[in-house]
Amino acid sequence: MVAADHQDHWIVVLGASAGGVEALSTVIGALPAEFPAAVFVVLHLAPAGISLLPEILGRAGPLPVRHAADGAPIEPGRIYVAPPDRHLLVEPGIMRVTEGPIEHRARPALDPLFRSAAEAYGPRVVGVVMSGMLDDGATGLLAVKEGGGATIVQDPDDAMFRGMPANAVRLAAPDHVVPATGIAPLLLTLVGRGTPVG
Repeated sequence: MVAADHQDHWIVVLGASAGGVEALSTVIGALPAEFPAAVFVVLHLAPAGISLLPEILGRAGPLPVRHAADGAPIEPGRIYVAPPDRHLLVEPGIMRVTEGPIEHRARPALDPLFRSAAEAYGPRVVGVVMSGMLDDGATGLLAVKEGGGATIVQDPDDAMFRGMPANAVRLAAPDHVVPATGIAPLLLTLVGRGTPVG
């Protein structure tokens, strides 16, 4: 059930794995400073070590980027990145960073983020699956679609690794399949309409 007092928020959930840093940088770098949605990013990471993804994405474009913090409020015009070895989830108005079970041999994984966003924000969600191997993100993207949200997949022929996008196309029949360079303009159109995207 989508909480009524949070229906004016837009949530964009972006996920990638192998080849994803370049793809994510392409999208994030093309979003303007006044982008009206909160953006949540999952990239498959090794469980040990430090993630430099917030710094990389922060250099790509004007939006502020940081690791997500458990219980922190969701603010539009900001990008939140899942930290290593933790799932990133969305609840109405707040984010959750949890250990949770490994999914698709990954933590963080796309599917938990996408499922939670669909449950919390329904038609105010835009889900995006980008470059990677195997099939993480496919069932999560389907959940976004079934919740009334919009779904975008990087064209598998444009992706450095086509497994994740190809599986998302096959399972979720997304609304849009576009090259990485086409995703940011599409996001601007979808979240700028002022009405649910479903």
